[in-house]
Amino acid sequence: MDFQVWIEFLKQNWLVIVVALVVLFLILNFVKTVVKWALVLVIAAFIIIYSGITLKDIGDAVGAVKEQAVDISKSEVLNMMKKEAAEAKMTRNADGTFTITTPNLEVTGTDGADKVKVVFHGVSLGEWKVSDTLEAFIQEAKRNAQ
Repeated sequence: MDFQVWIEFLKQNWLVIVVALVVLFLILNFVKTVVKWALVLVIAAFIIIYSGITLKDIGDAVGAVKEQAVDISKSEVLNMMKKEAAEAKMTRNADGTFTITTPNLEVTGTDGADKVKVVFHGVSLGEWKVSDTLEAFIQEAKRNAQ
């Protein structure tokens, strides 16, 4: 299970969880029989049912926010590529790959490949399919290298 899902669940239900923990603590201190564990299970089930939201729902919400953040980052990076294309410096590596660097970006790939690795402010954004903007950025870096 994703750690962020649990954090989001705890943020949304912290008051109920605190009350339940206090009640559980009291039960564990005063009741010394099998009834104690039955009450613990009932309270835990109540918290899960009371929340009205499943961990899957929270996971889906976290996934949607993450996807939106990646889309926003991608559009920012593409805009940055347009702005910094004139400053782009291309380095050819011995293994046939190239690295293009600007003050904020690093793009690594192979000539003719349809994907490149993109790093923005030191954070890897993964492999991207070469789009028109990326191709123009690569061509501008090649011109700058000559």
